[in-house]
Amino acid sequence: MADPALVDTLRRNLAAVRSRIRRAAHQAGRRPEDVRLVAVSKTFPQTHVDAAVEAGVSDLGENRVQEALQKIAQSTELQIRWHLIGHLQGNKARHAAAAFDWIHSVDSLTLLRRIDQVASDRGTAPRLLVQVDLAGEAAKHGASPDETRRLLDAAPSCRAATVRGLMVMPPWSDDAEQARPYFRRLRGLRNELVSDGIDACVVRELSMGMSHDFEVAIQEGATMVRVGTAIFGRRTPPAERETTA
Repeated sequence: MADPALVDTLRRNLAAVRSRIRRAAHQAGRRPEDVRLVAVSKTFPQTHVDAAVEAGVSDLGENRVQEALQKIAQSTELQIRWHLIGHLQGNKARHAAAAFDWIHSVDSLTLLRRIDQVASDRGTAPRLLVQVDLAGEAAKHGASPDETRRLLDAAPSCRAATVRGLMVMPPWSDDAEQARPYFRRLRGLRNELVSDGIDACVVRELSMGMSHDFEVAIQEGATMVRVGTAIFGRRTPPAERETTA
């Protein structure tokens, strides 16, 4: 049974985050229910996973495959959609394709085909997002816009996995407005791709925005926001800046 005090804390934090989502959506003339909240539980123990689910979380995000697999194994009786939001190495694709409902970080044609092959062999059906590199930061991952087009062109050939959208991770800044141009560019890229003939279903989802900037992301069209600190609190030890949620 989850710790009642922790459940209460997470329930309050979730209410505050959902209130911010509603406000941002209304400001943008959007429906709040069109924004999926992914609570990022990376680095937090199983106690927090249990408490989060009891507090009302349905979608949980993890950054590292091995850490996530341990939590997934301990959560088989819980109703959770698991999201991999961190970089996926090719040698971990076998585990990820079998365990996660959503993988946000597909950044190469090789990785796409590997995930689809494993999913076909294992009888799973993960939904995938293409991580797009719009900043050219050497320390981060992602496909260029041209590579993104090639990945999306290959999406219809997948047998088990399905591509459902795009993800971006802007350069870190304490100022949420600094992320707005990247969110706007991702939305613009999605619209260009649809205009160029990509099936709108393949790029329906836009995963963008974290604890410090998700309101701006929603204003720019995010359909998924990845929120960790605002729900679970600060992490110890602190996560790398690249994947702070």
